[in-house]
Amino acid sequence: MKRSIFCFLLLVAIYGCNNQLEKKEENTAADTPALIKETDVFSQQDSITATGREVLTFLKSKNYPKLVKYFSSEGVLFSPYAYIDKVNSKILTPDDFLTAINKKQTFVWGRFDGTGYPINLTVMDYLDKFVYTADFLNAEAVGINEVIKKGNSINNLKDFYPNHFFIDYHFSGFEQKYNGMDWASLRLVFEKQDGQYFIVAIIHDQWTS
Repeated sequence: MKRSIFCFLLLVAIYGCNNQLEKKEENTAADTPALIKETDVFSQQDSITATGREVLTFLKSKNYPKLVKYFSSEGVLFSPYAYIDKVNSKILTPDDFLTAINKKQTFVWGRFDGTGYPINLTVMDYLDKFVYTADFLNAEAVGINEVIKKGNSINNLKDFYPNHFFIDYHFSGFEQKYNGMDWASLRLVFEKQDGQYFIVAIIHDQWTS
């Protein structure tokens, strides 16, 4: 009899542990976005487009812990304008990015168009001013490996990333009085690793003098 009770209690304990483990795995899965993998059914363009939408969703909602799951392990280059300044453009790894946000660290991200003054901003301020400056998740036009509009700034994306894929999210303008001079683009540059796409660069573009 005692042996039967012991076996019953042991089975209950094992079931309880397995149940807690399953719940823990479910919670972990809920906190971690499922990276989109290219397959025979899910084409290259489908994978890139879906990954881009995930990235924009997390940028829009400011969900940075999930956003960095899509960062290249070597980091992401941030360029405030179409011309990538290899000296001043900032590159942040996933850990550096989250640490900088938590500690409200300030970096020089480049130089302001027109004045040449250093762009000295926190990560949060930079994202507001030079990344998600419009609702790019619902962009007016989207180009796959295509630059939709070029301004006065030299676009050297393909010089830096000649073999990479990119998406150009574009708005032609917002207020009629500016006659299109308030256009804006956001370009996400991707690299492919094991059938999945990760961000290597986030490039903002707009009218420049």
